[in-house]
Amino acid sequence: MSMDAIVNTGFTIANFTDTSGNPSASKVYRAARIILAQPGLVGYFGSGSGVASQEQFWSAYGLAKAFWELDLDIPAVIRLGGNTEDRAVDILHRMSKQLHAPVEGYRKSDAPATIAARFAELVAGAQSAKWRPRPPRVPKFVQDPSATMLSVKNGCVWIDTRRWAQIRGAVEMHSGGLLVDRQGAPAPSLPDDEFATKDSELLACDVECRLAGIEGFYLELDIPGLNELIRKAG
Repeated sequence: MSMDAIVNTGFTIANFTDTSGNPSASKVYRAARIILAQPGLVGYFGSGSGVASQEQFWSAYGLAKAFWELDLDIPAVIRLGGNTEDRAVDILHRMSKQLHAPVEGYRKSDAPATIAARFAELVAGAQSAKWRPRPPRVPKFVQDPSATMLSVKNGCVWIDTRRWAQIRGAVEMHSGGLLVDRQGAPAPSLPDDEFATKDSELLACDVECRLAGIEGFYLELDIPGLNELIRKAG
């Protein structure tokens, strides 16, 4: 129904990715990054069925991280209807303020035809600007020898150790206690093997810290070969 709506509005679908089935935030992030490795897009359109029994805020966090890292400059319209849809829409709304193009979130009560029409308005307002793939933005402290690095599934957490005293409270809160202070330095509160499975929770911490203006925390997630592909194409 959603794909029909976007086609009926005059667009051609350039790519399609299904992230249903209660996806993790990290899965949605990787899917968005892969889609946005394709040049020539005029917008990013996402729409769920509105009946899935899954927490929509995880998808919103994954999209928000991908959009920020790539400095999204084409419109995005996302329908995240279902459980916690209000929280999901709020995450996208807050992230939109940090980007160069509008990102709008919608609920299950918003009909696919309505959001497809809104997508068309935003694309027209952007004068059909074309997307140019790019490597992700990465904070300067990442890879710094003084930074704290903690492994997670297919990635790692980077924390600016020199700023830990200033950011500790925010990181502890937004990580849900997964990270704590030990002798003046950040440390996981769980055994390493269990901590490594919390990539989605740490992704949410990454996004919430950024939305709060807290610099010094970054989750790096591997997508083998993608950055190299983008550099070669560019």
